[in-house]
Amino acid sequence: MGSSGSKPTTGGGSSPSMISPSLLPFYFLSQIPTTKCDGSGGDNNNSPLPPPPLAGAADGSAPPAPPAPPLSSSEQQQQQNNSSDSGSGDDSIARAAASASVMINPGPYEQASGELKRLVMIDTHDGFRCDINKQLSPYLAVVHSFWLGTNMLPDGKKRTYTWLAQVADESSLVFARIDPSNLSVDGRLHKSLFGGMAVAKLQLGLSNEGQADQCLLDVDLNGLSWSGNLKYGSMGGGPVYGCAFHQGITSRLSMGGEGMYVAANGNMMSNYLLKYSFGTHNNVGGNNKSLSSLSSSPTTTEALPPPSTTPPSSTVCVQFAPSGPSPMPLTLNYKRIVTPKRVTLGAELSCDPVSLASQVVIGAEFKFNRSKLHVAVDGTAKMQSQLEITLGKEPGQPRLSLSAELDHMRDEMKFGYGLAIDG
Repeated sequence: MGSSGSKPTTGGGSSPSMISPSLLPFYFLSQIPTTKCDGSGGDNNNSPLPPPPLAGAADGSAPPAPPAPPLSSSEQQQQQNNSSDSGSGDDSIARAAASASVMINPGPYEQASGELKRLVMIDTHDGFRCDINKQLSPYLAVVHSFWLGTNMLPDGKKRTYTWLAQVADESSLVFARIDPSNLSVDGRLHKSLFGGMAVAKLQLGLSNEGQADQCLLDVDLNGLSWSGNLKYGSMGGGPVYGCAFHQGITSRLSMGGEGMYVAANGNMMSNYLLKYSFGTHNNVGGNNKSLSSLSSSPTTTEALPPPSTTPPSSTVCVQFAPSGPSPMPLTLNYKRIVTPKRVTLGAELSCDPVSLASQVVIGAEFKFNRSKLHVAVDGTAKMQSQLEITLGKEPGQPRLSLSAELDHMRDEMKFGYGLAIDG
């Protein structure tokens, strides 16, 4: 008992047998494993696992935002309306940009109103006409034309015969016509220059009397949105100067003018034109849906076709010739395609703004599978009609034509028929 009698312990701790019974509860509290915030101390095997990392924390990005609260029904409807309005606005801007960027050449000025005037000006005749076309080679063709039993020729002649020859390739055209009865020769030479950007035309006319001889040189210039023409030659024993310009404003609007000076009689002739095409057909691309039905629905997903791909159904052409040969200086032509390639209507109104004199002509053209009917009626009740019939189903078959003109006010009538044979 003289010594303490305590034995050394191992493991850095005291055995519970050596602890006083009154201190035993505190001993068990000291043996509970703990983990410090700085990661030191405690038993590594018994320390709890760290919390899982947040999404996106590994690459240093910010954690995702919490989900947005659900929208109410009124807010959802407003959002849909805004998206539809922006989509329709983008479509309208795209269509406007497409229509503005599409620019076509309006064609020669002298042909601007030809398609509209054709509906109200019918080439009627009396007697019998026969045209025999013969293709001698891929480049050469000849035509024999007979006109018998007519009262429309000058000098009281009842018949005439003309022979025509034409040679053409990809870039040039040579044309000649001989009239043995009048001892006259007409010729034309066309040549394409600079890859089609310019076309040179030479026109010659020679007769036995020599009074109607003429020589005229034309140069047609073609741009992306315009076409021009320059003329110089001799007519009636004096020089001739002329120029024309036709400008396309949009794909459906064009305007231009023409001027010519004839030194033989001192005439200065001018003509101005404005042409506009509008309207669309009911069927677009064969889908039986009209443009109005497509554009009326703001939520439709079908895009409207660009304006350039939709052919216009109506065309208006206004011409003003203050110093022209016609007594009616102001002319208005209208063309309406009722059914494409089937029914076409036309009208022409000519008037003099000073004297208020006017004249109107209404025409219509009906196309069938193997025939075509063309009629026209003017303000004096003069009626013109022409019927063309193909005598066969194969291409190149003979064509028979019947024409008539009735003028009830003058009590004049003329009838004729014709035959065209392709060889």
